[in-house]
Amino acid sequence: MIPMDSDSVGDPARFRSLQDLDQTLKKQPGASQDKGRVAMLMRRGDGGQREVLERAELSHEAGVPGDAWCRDEHRKREMQIAVMQKDVAELIANGQPLALFGDCLVLDLDLSTANLPAGSRLQVGGAILEVTPEPHNGCRKFRARFGDDALRFVSMRELRHRNLRGIYMCVAEGGEVKTGDMVDVLFRPGGVQTNSADASAYRRPASLTP
Repeated sequence: MIPMDSDSVGDPARFRSLQDLDQTLKKQPGASQDKGRVAMLMRRGDGGQREVLERAELSHEAGVPGDAWCRDEHRKREMQIAVMQKDVAELIANGQPLALFGDCLVLDLDLSTANLPAGSRLQVGGAILEVTPEPHNGCRKFRARFGDDALRFVSMRELRHRNLRGIYMCVAEGGEVKTGDMVDVLFRPGGVQTNSADASAYRRPASLTP
């Protein structure tokens, strides 16, 4: 993989127009809503150096071990792990490495608000993650990596419910996660469980309890 860090920028020849992004999104088949896979696992080392991982032991305290979140003195648990949807990430990246986004997880799963409202829980490999209410927005670095139109695309009011820039999750129960692991939606707010996993898996961490 080409070395990338927090200051890396994208290839302007790969930037897609807003019209192209919007039209291509409409043609994409819908992502899976209940089951998916881990498409990429990554951490940001010193200086934001991207390190794509085959496996990692996620924990309630550290999230992805060694990631920049752990070193942030003002870190917020609600922003522990940034996550993107695979097909959307590939659409925007247009051939550029997905690690350029800087999100620690890329999942082959529908990350829309309708499918995964805040409080939803997912089995990701051996860990259980919870969707947080923290918004995940584009920024100047996103513009430098994918272009002005890509930033406009993920910021469009009519598409905000799709969470095209991604969402944040935190670790509810630690465990090993590997690239290619299965992802299962266990619970959505409203008391709906999507499988028979032990009910103790759905206790909210104290730090997120209102």
